[in-house]
This record gives sequence, structure tokens and C-alpha cells, in this order.
Amino acid sequence: MKTSSYIIEWKKALQAEIMHLKKYESTKYLINNGHLVTKDKNFTYFFETYAPVRIPVGSLVKVEWGGIKTGGKILSSEGKNVIISCEQSLGDIITEAYIFHDPWELLDQLIQRLEEIKESKKKRARIKRLMNPDMMTKHPTNIIKSNVHELILRSKYNPVTFVWGPPGTGKTYTLARVAANKYFKKKKVLLLSHSNQSVDVLMREISAFLSKQGRYKEGDVLRYGSHSSELLEDLPAITSSQLLQNRNPMLAEERVNVMEERRHLKLDLSKSFSKRDSESLLKLETKVARILEKIREKELDFLQDAFIIGTTLAKAAMDTAIYEKDYDVIILDEASMAYVPQAAFAASMAKNIIICGDFKQLPPIASARHELVGKWLREDVFHRTGVADTVHSSNLHPHLFLLKEQRRMHPDISAFTNKHIYHSLVGDHPSVLNGRNHIARQKPFPEKASTLLSTSYTGEHAFIEKSSRSRINLWHLLQSFQLIHEAYLDGSRSIGYISPYRAQAQWMDILLQDLYQLEKGSADILAATVHRFQGSERDVIIFDSVDSYPLERPGMLLVGKESERLLNVAVTRTKGKFIHVSDSQFIKRNVSANKMIRKLVDFQEKSQYHVRPHEIGSWIKHQHPRVQWMHARKWERVFDDMKQCHTSILMGTPDQATLPKEWENILSNRKKRVSRISENVPFPFIIIDNRILWLGVPVEATRNTKAPFVSVRVDSEALCRELIHQVGV
Repeated sequence: MKTSSYIIEWKKALQAEIMHLKKYESTKYLINNGHLVTKDKNFTYFFETYAPVRIPVGSLVKVEWGGIKTGGKILSSEGKNVIISCEQSLGDIITEAYIFHDPWELLDQLIQRLEEIKESKKKRARIKRLMNPDMMTKHPTNIIKSNVHELILRSKYNPVTFVWGPPGTGKTYTLARVAANKYFKKKKVLLLSHSNQSVDVLMREISAFLSKQGRYKEGDVLRYGSHSSELLEDLPAITSSQLLQNRNPMLAEERVNVMEERRHLKLDLSKSFSKRDSESLLKLETKVARILEKIREKELDFLQDAFIIGTTLAKAAMDTAIYEKDYDVIILDEASMAYVPQAAFAASMAKNIIICGDFKQLPPIASARHELVGKWLREDVFHRTGVADTVHSSNLHPHLFLLKEQRRMHPDISAFTNKHIYHSLVGDHPSVLNGRNHIARQKPFPEKASTLLSTSYTGEHAFIEKSSRSRINLWHLLQSFQLIHEAYLDGSRSIGYISPYRAQAQWMDILLQDLYQLEKGSADILAATVHRFQGSERDVIIFDSVDSYPLERPGMLLVGKESERLLNVAVTRTKGKFIHVSDSQFIKRNVSANKMIRKLVDFQEKSQYHVRPHEIGSWIKHQHPRVQWMHARKWERVFDDMKQCHTSILMGTPDQATLPKEWENILSNRKKRVSRISENVPFPFIIIDNRILWLGVPVEATRNTKAPFVSVRVDSEALCRELIHQVGV
């Protein structure tokens, strides 16, 4: 296939995705207390916001107020206010309006870069080498000393080198040392990735290595664009702001002062707004723009002088200071999450490129239902070039370099992924056993690195959330919270909760915000979907597979085309303790043996620690004051809560459920405050005063349960609010 044909198909794919995003996936922000600042060719408005609006300055937006819809441009977006230049008037004062920010701008910029590539024979040739990797390699093999040395040689003699870096195999370590080697030879290196975090991690490793070698020179390494100040703050100066502070402190101080002045003025504007305020804001914004222009000129000087530059793919495609330059080597990290046209754009800018990633982890994300979107935007460059096709055979593609020794996971955890995901091509470094045993020794399940916590026959607690159509399992949620609590109390300060489904992760985050805010302040505890965790790691990972009865079958996230990659990321985020919360009987009855989630359940049942529901009393050692587990037939505590009810009792029971006489009596005594629902209620629950939730009682109304019968009492207004909204009361 000719390069021109590739570009035609890529543009069609990107255009199809843009059309989809324009129609369905704008991000919507509520803004209020808007004031007209000035009107010239456009109308400039100052708005307050209910939460910080993170839209880059210069982004195109749509503003909607009442029946008026107009295009606009973000002039300022800081804290809880924005300044927008609108194409038409919204009036002088706006009570509330909406901003719609479309994520398709980046794709539009990429299309423009592809158009420019069409006009360059050199750039087209570089893309051709990427998409059609020659089966012959040119690097010498008889002098290789190490992984780093081999990659240095490969990237010197071959225009394209693919690096397969499974989790924990030292990808960052290796890439940083290869970049440093190029730097020592005065080569111009551009590091790219799809995420700011990935760029920050790699730039941090490079800077630390050069400093340790005593060969760091300020200005030679530049982290360009947005970054995590916390991750880079204790390093030598590698960001534009750090370099500006060191080299032009007066300009840096001027920026700080004018930004502080603007912050105070905006605080005043939120209290009152007059014509004088408008004039002050305009003067200040003009002053800010002038200072930022000076800083931009300094940034361009920093770029010109730097030998190693790190930024995101999006920034590179939008910034002429990056994409109009030529480089000796480009390192594209996390390439398995980049669109193929993005990888091609990266390859067009350098003589040699290193494409690094793990095509067994999450693929790129695209939404449009279009053949070319599926071909070029939902699959990674490893697969589309054919480099990944050989992994099932004993001989890897000649241009695919595998990092094959993992140093992250306890061997009891990696045993599953090494065998079932990586075809026994990856092994464990000797250090991981001794280095991770101290984590495995901690509770819950001390001395066990990998555990299957079965929830079979504990009731039917799974349902589809009304608004998002995502999946939730309330019993799994509370058991997982208990696991977090047990781990924290035994000293764990690095804990991740992973769910395939966004709603379940959001409900856990709500619960943690309500009950565990203090603990989160002293520990790294994160609840999120798998996508949020890619590229990170935790000492303890709790993976909640969610799916259970009364749902008829698992969701596509667990059994669909990409489920193997999703599961791989979930397992491999952990260092020393992996706990899988699963209705194992539901999985075994509804999932075929060749699916990865079924393989994980079978593997853990046969070769590792399997905790069954009747053992619940043996692993719950610490009752949280607001999440308490007890025998479901001990009604006294439930009845006490009902008797002390101040406002309302909401009781949900499945259709045709019969309550014991004792329950009917106490409900009858409180009948003025009792509401009962049964429609679309799969499991029994009680909510008292919109604050206390009882789950698992009355046990007579539960389905698919076996002894011992357990209930849980949760004191959480936030969780009750979500459940009340779900059942539609």
C-alpha cells in the first residue's frame, strides 16, 4: 500500500471520528454570573464556574444560553472562572449558561499535519518504513552487552525499532538510558507519548540518570507543555517555568505578580461587577498577554537549545515549534494507546524512531462506528504493521525487541499473566519474590499475594445504572471497601480499586469521599476504571469484576474483544497483593473456558488462595464505625434503627417477596414513615432517614443465597442518595 493511500484512509478515519464527537461527545460545563466585559468584533464575557474548568486557552467552544447558541474561544481558564470571546452577543448579564468543549480539535490538527506530510517526499518515505518494516535488521548482534546496549544498536542501524515492554520489565529505565546515550553523542531526541503522566515519568528518569552520571547540563533537557509539578519539582530545572526562574527571574516574578493580581481581581468580580471592573480586567488581560508572549519567546529559545525534548503527541501536532523541526531520534512511548496516524506523524519527524509499548494492554480509544475507524484508530501500530502477528510463534518479528524480565509483581501474581497473556515469553527477575513478600504478608489474607474472594450465593446485587447504563454491584462494592479498610489498617498506603465499569468505580469513589476522606489524605488510595490505571502501579490492587445475578450474562468489558487487554492491565498494576472480587459461580456458568476472565477464575481456584463466602467472618477483622457486618437473622439492630427513625423508612424488596411477621409488625407501627417499593428491585434493602442503608435484610426476601446469611449496615448519606436516585423514589 502506498503512503498516499495510507494518508487518505487515515484522514477518512479521523474525519469520521470528528463527526461522531461533534454529534455525541461534547464535554458540557455549567457556568454562571456572566458579565459582558467588552464588545468589538466579538463579545468578551467573564463567567464564574461551579468547579474548575480545565479547557486550554485558545480552545474553540460553543456557548448556549436560553435559545442562543454561539461559537467562542477561551481567553482565560483559571480556578473557578473563565473569560470567553463569543461570536455574538448574549446580553449584558447572564445568570446561567453552558460551555460545550469538543475534543475533536486535536484530530483536526492531526489531519492538517497529514496534509503537510503528503507534500514531503522525505516524510512520506519515513512513514513507508514504519508501515512496512523490512524483515532484515542491520544492527550487529555479536557485540550486544545488555538490553540497553541492544536497543542503542537497533535504533542506530535501523530506521524503525519496535520495543515490546510488558508491565514491570524496565521500559522507562531502558528508554531513559537510550535517550541519554543519544544525548551524549549530541543527537536531537524528541520523546512523545499520549499522556502527560507518561512523558513526566520518562523525563524524570532521564534527568535523574544524567544527574547521577554527573553529565547533566541545564537547558539540554526540556519538558515542554503541561506537566505534573509534583513529579518534577525535586529535579534539576527541566521545565520552562524552572528555566525561566533560573535564567530570567525578573520576568518570572512579573508573571507571578500579574497572575496574583488577576486572581484577586477575579475574586472581587465575583462579588460585584462594574464598568470600572471591566476596564481593569481588560487592562490586566492585555498585560498578561504581553507577559505570556515574552515567556513564549523564551520558551522557543529553550526549545532551540535543548537536545532532549519531552511532550505529548497532541502538543506536538498543534505546536509549530515542535512539528516544523527535524530530529535525529524520536521515542514514542505508550504507543499501543496511540492512533496509527499519530505514530505515523511521529515517525515523519525523525531519521530514526523507537516505537515502544505493550500491545497486550489497552488499545487506542475511538467511538465512531466506521470501518476505517476500527482499522486505524481502534488498533495499535504494532498490529497494523504486522509486528505483533508473530508473538504466538517461537520467533518474534526481527524488528520487535522484547523486554522479557518483569520486576514489579510478586511471582504468584505474575504467574497468571506470564503464562496466559505473554505466552511464557516473560519471566520473573529473582528480586521480585523477596522484594514483594513484605506486602503479601499484610492483611487482608496475610501471606497471600493473589486471592480470589468469591461472592457466590450471597444474593443478587448487580444492576444496570439508569443514567449511564453501566453496571453496579452493591455487595461487591461494600466487600471491596472492607478490603481497602483491612489493608489500610494493616499499614498499606498504596491501594488501588479497579472496576471494568465506570459506574461501579464512581460509586466507590463516592463512598470513599464520604467515609474515608481522612485516610485518603494520608495514603494513595484510588478507585477508577482500568483506563485510569494504565501506566501506574500500587502495592495492593482490588479488582472487582462486578458481574453477577440477576444479570443474565457478563458485559462486553469482561468477555468482549478487548477484555484480555483490560484484564491484563488490572492484574499487572499490583506489586505485592492482588485480590479479585468475583461471583465465581456466575462466571463459570456464563463464560466459556477460553475467555480470559474465566481463565483467571479457574487459575486462582486451582493454584492460589480461594476465599469462599462462608469464610467472611475469618477475614473481616476490623469493623469500620460506619460500615458494619453482622448476621442477617439478628434483627435487633435493624429494628432499633427503625424505632429511632426521624423522617422516613424506604424499604425495597423484590417482587412477591414475603416478609416475616416480626417485620410486618414493626413496619405497621411506623407506617406513616414507611415507603415500600418492589418494582425493578433485585435485592432487599432498607434506607432509614436517607442516611442509613441496610443490605441483605430481611434475608427471607433475598434470592440465590446460602448460609451463613450476612447483612451490612452503612451510615452514608452519599451512598443512600445514589441508591434512592437509582430506584427512582
